[in-house]
Amino acid sequence: MAHSTVLEVINVTKKINNRTIIDQISFSVNKGEIFGFLGPNGAGKTTTIRMIVGLMSINEGDIIINGTSISKNFEKAMLSIGAIVENPEMYKYLTGYQNLVHYARMIPGITNARIDEVTELVGLKDRIRDKVKRYSLGMRQRLGIAQALLHKPTILILDEPTNGLDPAGIRELRDYLRILANEGTSTLVSSHLLSEMELMCDRVAIIKEGKIIDVKSLKEPTQQLNQVVFEVDQPEKAIQFITQQYEDNEIEKLKNGFIIQINREDVPKINMVLVQEGVLVYSIHSTSKSLEDQFLELTN
Repeated sequence: MAHSTVLEVINVTKKINNRTIIDQISFSVNKGEIFGFLGPNGAGKTTTIRMIVGLMSINEGDIIINGTSISKNFEKAMLSIGAIVENPEMYKYLTGYQNLVHYARMIPGITNARIDEVTELVGLKDRIRDKVKRYSLGMRQRLGIAQALLHKPTILILDEPTNGLDPAGIRELRDYLRILANEGTSTLVSSHLLSEMELMCDRVAIIKEGKIIDVKSLKEPTQQLNQVVFEVDQPEKAIQFITQQYEDNEIEKLKNGFIIQINREDVPKINMVLVQEGVLVYSIHSTSKSLEDQFLELTN
């Protein structure tokens, strides 16, 4: 395992009543990385997260956290993890601060200064003395993240953390996770909001029926060819001329133009051909498949 890898899931399998729920999955999360975990309902996301945090046993394989196997030294491995599985559970009759103090007593070495530090990080400084029953869902999510960060984990694991959050709350969460990533804390996050995952994550793993079917980088180009849209006044005439020179390229006719898969350097060449043949070109812009498009293709 590379030194920069903080979490490694190795050929993990989970069976319940002779039914395989998770089937030989493997992936890794690097230091300072926000790693997304995507899949349809019932694909196995929460089951995998439960195994990582020790809430469910593993039938086969292993999970390594900062070089420590959870099967060989569970307590040491768990010290590196901060997690919210499903919804953060808090004592609603206590204040936010009292909740953090209560959790801090479970792990030696957490000071009042550390409580103040995480409170400010998640933006609850002005409301931390209020009772949790007065908190909005977004504020409870923030308090849950503060609690998960108390012991300075190297990896934060969040299962559907955006559930119930308004757009402002989702944006705040995304900003918090990026701040943590810049400080070296990794995050494994599952969500159904694909557009948010595309903005939030560095890489994503897509799971379907208990198997990892793809791991994608969202920070690097995913294809050598660019998908370029040409808006023209005579689409059929334009496609006729372009097909003669780019017969092996995929071309799709649009109402006011066409889309073609080409290299970047071919864009001005095609524009020149169209102009020479008397086709008016109104606009040229590149496009790419969104994470949602790619997800739906992979999961049918």
